[in-house]
Parts: sequence; C-alpha cells; structure tokens
Amino acid sequence: MDPLWSNALWQQFGATIDMLENALLACPSTLWNGRLWSDHSDHPLPPEYAAFWSITHHTLFWLDLYLTGSLEGFAPPTPFTLDELEPARVLPEQPYTKDELHAYLVNLRKKCQTTIAGLSDEKAHQQVDFPWIEGKPMSFLELLLYTMRHVQEHAAQLNLFLGQNAIDGASDWVSRAKADEGGE
Repeated sequence: MDPLWSNALWQQFGATIDMLENALLACPSTLWNGRLWSDHSDHPLPPEYAAFWSITHHTLFWLDLYLTGSLEGFAPPTPFTLDELEPARVLPEQPYTKDELHAYLVNLRKKCQTTIAGLSDEKAHQQVDFPWIEGKPMSFLELLLYTMRHVQEHAAQLNLFLGQNAIDGASDWVSRAKADEGGE
C-alpha cells in the first residue's frame, strides 16, 4: 500500500484509539460501573450493558476481531472471552478492571499499527464477510475504516458521559496518533 495512505490511515486510526484511551484513563472508579443510558432509554441494549467498563470492553473486543479480519482463529487474550459474539450477550460475573482493559487497549493499538504498516494492496483488497454487517462483503481496507468509525463512536459516548459527570481532560481532541515510546 502506498506509504502516504498507510501513514494517513494509521495517524487517524491511532488518534481514535488514543481518544478511547484518554477516556478509559480519565474514568474514576466512582464512574466505572456508571451507566451511559438509563432503564428508560430507547437504546436497543438493556442498561446493564451500558456500564462504562462494558462499553469499553465491547469497543476493544470488536476492534480486536476486525483487525484479525476473520472469526477463524480469533481468540481474545485472557481474561476476555468470545461471549461478546453470543446473541444473548453474557456479561462476566465481575466487571473487567481498568488495568485489564488498558492492557488490552495498548496491545490492540500495537496490533492496529502493525496491521496498517504491513497492509499490502492484496490484503487491502481482500474481501471479508461478517454476517452481522449489513450489505455485501467489503474489502479489508473498508473494514478498517468501518472499525475506526466504531471505535470513535464509543470513544465519543464515553467522553460525553465523563463530561456530563464533570470529568475534565478526557475529551480533548486528538488530531493525530501519539508518538510511540522510542519513536513514531
């Protein structure tokens, strides 16, 4: 893939992940189980799925799966499970901790950067098909853009929730991916 395109894609995807990370790190323990919507909401998921930690996990799980590009061979790292794929989504007995989710995010940020850096034209054109995504199969490149939009949607929800609860700094706009330790 042309370096101009892969660099631009990484800078924007990385910035999206960085905005999710900012929200995750800014969330105080008092809001970790806080619900982003109420029992009276028209949201399609029940309120028990609206906890800050649960939305964060959901976002990371799907980022991981879509960076993998296929259900075949996909397995999230321990302690995470494939329960997110179940039609009657099952929450774990205990909420995932901030440290567990942050470690997952850090790992996925590296996975995303590596995936994009190694993205060949052939891989970018490869057709992927997840039955729950409406429409026909899409290219892996389009799946990356779709996934970036999904991460940004939930990062914005989490940041809005933090702002509504007077938590400052999490919602600062990130224009490009932060530099990695020891370089770009």
